[in-house]
Parts: sequence; structure tokens; C-alpha cells
Amino acid sequence: MFSFFRKKEEKKLTNSVDANIKLFKDIFTNDDTLIVRKFQNKYLKAAACCVIYIDGMVNNEVINENIIQPILGGNLNEGISDGNLLEELQYKVIASGDVKETANIQDLVGAAINGDTVLLVEGYKQALIISTKGWQTRPIDEPLAERAVRGPREGFVESLIINLSLIRRKIKNPDLKFQFKELGSSTKTKICLCYIDGVAPENVLQELIHRLDNIEIDGIMDSGYIQELIKDAPLSPLETVASTERPDNVAGKLLEGRIAIVVDGSPFVLTLPFLFVEYFQADEDYYNDSLFASVSRSLRMIGTFAAIFLPAIYVSLTTFHQEMIPTPLLLSITAARQGTPFPTIVEAVIMGFLFEILRETGTRMPAAIGQTVVIVGALILGGAAIEARFISAPMVIVSGLTGITALLTVKFKSFPIILRLLLLFLAFLMGFYGIIFGLIGLVIYFMQMRSYGVPYLLGTTAFDENNIKDTVTRKPWRQVNFHPRLPVVENQESDHRK
Repeated sequence: MFSFFRKKEEKKLTNSVDANIKLFKDIFTNDDTLIVRKFQNKYLKAAACCVIYIDGMVNNEVINENIIQPILGGNLNEGISDGNLLEELQYKVIASGDVKETANIQDLVGAAINGDTVLLVEGYKQALIISTKGWQTRPIDEPLAERAVRGPREGFVESLIINLSLIRRKIKNPDLKFQFKELGSSTKTKICLCYIDGVAPENVLQELIHRLDNIEIDGIMDSGYIQELIKDAPLSPLETVASTERPDNVAGKLLEGRIAIVVDGSPFVLTLPFLFVEYFQADEDYYNDSLFASVSRSLRMIGTFAAIFLPAIYVSLTTFHQEMIPTPLLLSITAARQGTPFPTIVEAVIMGFLFEILRETGTRMPAAIGQTVVIVGALILGGAAIEARFISAPMVIVSGLTGITALLTVKFKSFPIILRLLLLFLAFLMGFYGIIFGLIGLVIYFMQMRSYGVPYLLGTTAFDENNIKDTVTRKPWRQVNFHPRLPVVENQESDHRK
């Protein structure tokens, strides 16, 4: 809670408007955005009122036309009883779709901070909270990181209500439920759990609520805070909670039984549970022909395999298994490596490190010059390194292919880099045997992973008729009557905080 309420919990509203104004000014000390406007109806002297709101958070036209003007200029002597003036104003005068009466000072202060207006009336210990939110928001536009050639062009914005409306437009079903919560002792960030009742597994929903209730933090600035706090196996580089900026993506996940978390102030919506096969799924897979979508998804899987294993395979071949390389190619590689000062493993690590630097540079720099810097930097550095015999040409080719194929699956973040380095060292120590041992360990690790009790490899290890519809391939819509649903998994030990 705010420090004011920790120190002055005994403060309450009184019958005096002036005393109540002083109370609010004490709470918002040295805050010039607090606006206090006193006024009185010219026909009914008992209607001495005051509105309190935060400048910049409200719609001033709504306050002037729906609150101040009706009370200030209307003839309240006609049809208004001063026996309970506050209730009469609420039901007969104020033109607003959302008006609530309360005497709780914490609720009143929280409402003002969130863009609502507080109406005080002389002689009453209660006040009215009137919805007048009106801050500026970013217009709905296509997400930059999840562009699609075919499909909807709209993306989430920073407004919670707008984001919920985008989801509601996709799923016009009364079973779609919205459950609100607040996180952050200082920021009081509002979040919303979205799920389809009867489709989302109840045990997953209860586990999510339990984890959210256990969050203790002073502020939530983005959904990434929550994503890290509620994921299974927090130290794992694998994601168990997904994030997206596309409403169509969220709607599809909800139909499959997922739960979405919409955070006020963030355009990234979280969905869970997250399965391994989702790394290779793209939004366009569902808008293009099923055959083309299946081929594209297979290419992403092959590209991810190459991005992880290609450097290790090259190192193992050139270091331990040279007999497996065709003789002309082996002679070419040997000639290219003449005069290079580093062993193959060091070359691979250096080139991987340089590629990640270039990628990060292109991401952080302005879009107008970012791509140019990356392309020119890669050409100049690569050419100069080969000319100076600092790095061999085959290693530059392998590193370039690795970097390009890694971009096929943008959902992968740190995991391919970590796994690539691990397999590189295993290949350097044991050749192909090291790669095989690493692959076996990777499969075992994947098989023990859970995302909210759901097996991480669901749909890739158990090919039942329901789950295979949208995994390695996508079946044609004529053969699919409904989206594949998550299974109900009971009594699974949570990986949270391990």
C-alpha cells in the first residue's frame, strides 16, 4: 500500500467538503497535478459540491459536460430531494455510465490516480467515483516484431481495456471470462486473466492464480516482470510462458485451452501453458494453405536444428572425423586453414560472439541505419578476417549459415546460444559422440519439463489424433472441427521456483 495509508490509516471522510479537500491535499502533498474544483447549484444551496481529479488522466469534456454542468446549471429544486442528495445526484443528474458510491479513502485515492473523478458533497461522509478516464493511448497498429504477409494487421497497445476489446472482438462467446487483479505495492498495476470457461483446465487456472497471489514486488512496468515471476523452472533458458502482440494469436490460444494475462501498460500479452512445438508455429500458418504451412514449419525446424548443431558438426568433422569429409572438400578446408592462428573451436566461439554483437547492434540502432551497419559490418569484418588469416573462410561460411538459420525462429532467445556453446565443447572433446551425448541429455531435459503441469513435448512425443492436428504439420481445416485442446493433467509437481 501507499505510505500514506500505512501511516494514517485512521483518516476518514467527514461531513465537511473543506475538511475532505484538505485530506486529499495532504495525501497529494506537493503534487500540482491534483485539481480541486468547488461549485454550487444556483437553485439548491444544499448542493455544494467539489470534484477532485488528476490533470492529464481524465477527459475534461466528460467532467465539464456530464458532472459540473448538470449540477451547476440544472434546476435541482425540481424532482430532487435533499433528503439523500448524494443518491439523487448519482441516479438523476450525473450523466456517466459508471458511478459508484464509497466512503473508503483508499478506493477514492486509487480511483483518482487511475483517471476517475471524485465528487464530494457537503454534509455527506461518502463520495462518488465517476468514470472519466481519458489519457492518450497509442493507435492500434501492426506489431513490428510479428509482421505477417497475410492475416490481421492489428496489434495490442498499452491500454488494458482496448486490448480486452480486441480479444472480445475475436471470440464473441459469453464463456470468455475476464478476471481482474492488481500487482505491485506501489504501481498497483491492473492485470486481467482471460480464459474460456469449460475449455481452460481448472487446475492450470488455480495454479496461475496461486502464483500471482504469491508475487511480492513494488512495481510492475511490463508483462515481462510477470513472465519471469510465474514461469516454471526460472533458471531454465526455455520459455514456459509465451508472449505475443497479436490478438489473433491470443484468440487461437484461448480456443485451445490456454490462459492469457493482459497487463495494463504493456502491448505484450502472456499465454500459458507454453509447449515446445509453439517455437515453430507462426501466425501465417493458419491463414495460408495447409501444405505450404506444413512445409514452412518443417523448414523452421530444420533451420533451428542447423542453428544449434551446425558449428558443432563442423568442429567434430574437422577435428575428429576427417575421413567422413569428401577428399576435395577436405583439401579445400585444409588449404583455407593454412596460416590461421587458432584451432577450430576458438574460431567458432569468436565468430559466434561477433555475430551476436552485430545482431544486438542492429536491434538497438535506429531502423534506418541498423540494417546497413549490420550488413556492411559483416562484409567488412568477414572479408578483413579472411584476408588477414585471422579466421578461415569455411568457418565464416558456417557461422553465417548458423546466424541466418537462427533467424527463422524468432521466438528462440538465449536457448540456442547456450546449447550451441555446450555442443561445441562436447564436439571438441569427443567429436560426434559428444554431440550424441548432448542430444540425449537435451531430450531427457525436454521430457522432464512441465509448463503448469502440461508436458513440454506434448504433441511431439504422443501422436494422438487430437494433438497431431497442429504440431509438426497442420491439417487442412476441412479435417479439423475444433482447435486441439490441452489435456487435463492432475497431480503434477510444479517446476515453479526450482
